[in-house]
Amino acid sequence: MDMEKKINVAEEIKAELEALGSPEKALHLSRFFKTGKGEYGEGDQFLGVKVPEQRSIAKKYAYAGMDAIKDLISSPFHEHRLTALFILIQKYQKSKTTTEKENYIRFYLSHTHFINNWDLVDLSCYILLGHWLQDKEHTLLYQLADSSNLWEQRIAIVSCMYFVRQGNFQTCLAIADKLLLHPHDLIHKATGWLLREIGKKDKNTLVDFLHAHYLQMPRTTLRYAIERFPEEERKKWLKR
Repeated sequence: MDMEKKINVAEEIKAELEALGSPEKALHLSRFFKTGKGEYGEGDQFLGVKVPEQRSIAKKYAYAGMDAIKDLISSPFHEHRLTALFILIQKYQKSKTTTEKENYIRFYLSHTHFINNWDLVDLSCYILLGHWLQDKEHTLLYQLADSSNLWEQRIAIVSCMYFVRQGNFQTCLAIADKLLLHPHDLIHKATGWLLREIGKKDKNTLVDFLHAHYLQMPRTTLRYAIERFPEEERKKWLKR
């Protein structure tokens, strides 16, 4: 596929997304994802397209080349970036060689400055990065956790979802510990979410972590972590 065709694919995808857009939904999403001045999603723009519709378009254009994906992921429009990630995930999952998979991961990591809202992170990182690191050292996730970039820090903890679902909690607990005193609510929520996922697999492991850390833990993290506990047990943790 020549360069002109690749560029046209990106434009075709953008046109289909724009046709599905809703000004009313775009306004709602802009508020929901905190795009106002000084908010975490400041400057993000929306077309107002539903996620299932973006997935359908990504499936239709699964053949899109990396130039098209790069064009989309660098767009100011949120739906362009998310659709690019959905296409990237398909390419990663269908690739037959380790080299191909590694190239897609390298692309993902070199474009984290465009993966800059919580849904973009949560719908992509553990499927890509978590899967890629399942049989490798997890040093990269610790490095991301130490980043000054909020979204890279969220990638670090949410990527652990893949390991947690396999019953491997060590890296998740270590990164949760590292991020425990983080100042941002989005990290508090993500950390609590992952701790809750550990608890679904092994409640004793979660309880041990809580005993060691609940005094320092932000209340949001604690509430998320114990969300599935029986009501009386939740009340006891919250009163401690």
